[in-house]
Amino acid sequence: MKQLHSWHWMSSAISLIGLLLFAFTGITLNHAADVEGASTTVEQSGTLPAPLLAQIAADDAPDAKKPLPKAIRRWLDDQFGQTSAQAAEWSADEIYLALPRPGGDGWIAIDRHSGKVTGESTSRGWISYLNDLHKGRNAGAAWKYFIDVFAVACFLFALTGLLLLHLHARRRPSTWPLVAAGLAIPAIVAVIFIH
Repeated sequence: MKQLHSWHWMSSAISLIGLLLFAFTGITLNHAADVEGASTTVEQSGTLPAPLLAQIAADDAPDAKKPLPKAIRRWLDDQFGQTSAQAAEWSADEIYLALPRPGGDGWIAIDRHSGKVTGESTSRGWISYLNDLHKGRNAGAAWKYFIDVFAVACFLFALTGLLLLHLHARRRPSTWPLVAAGLAIPAIVAVIFIH
C-alpha cells in the first residue's frame, strides 16, 4: 500500500503541469472557432554574398532534398533570424527551405542564379503555439519523447489511482458508481451523438 501511494504521488507530480497544459489546450482545440488567434507575418529579403552563392550555384543536378551548407545556414540565421538543419528542396533554379514550427510557419527561397533570398515568417500566437504542442505538431523529437514519458506517467497515475480506489472503496460507497459513470457517460455520448 505504501509503495502504491509512492507511485501515485510521484506519477502525479511528474504529470501535473502536463495535465494542466493538455487539459487547457483540449478546451482551446475543442473551441478553436471561438478562440481568436492573432496572426502576424513578416516578409524578408536579401542577397546571398558571392562566396556563399558559389557554394550553391546552379548546375544540371537533378532535383534533390538535402541540407544547406553550414555557412549558408549561419548567414540565414544572422540575416533572417531563422534557419534549419533540415533538408531543403533543391531544384536547378531554386532552393526552398520550409520552416514549420509550433504556433507558426515560415519558408526561405534562394535563387541559385542571382542569390536573391526571400522569406516569410508567420506567428499565430501563443494559443496556437500551445495547441500545436498538444498535437506534437512540428515540435521535434525531444517534444515527441516528452509526450511519450508524460503519457506513461499519466497511465501510472490513473492505474495507481484505480488501485487506491479499490483499496478504499469499502469506506466510500460512491466510488464504483462514480467510476461506472466515468465509463458510461463518454460511451453513451459516443453511441448516441457520434455518427
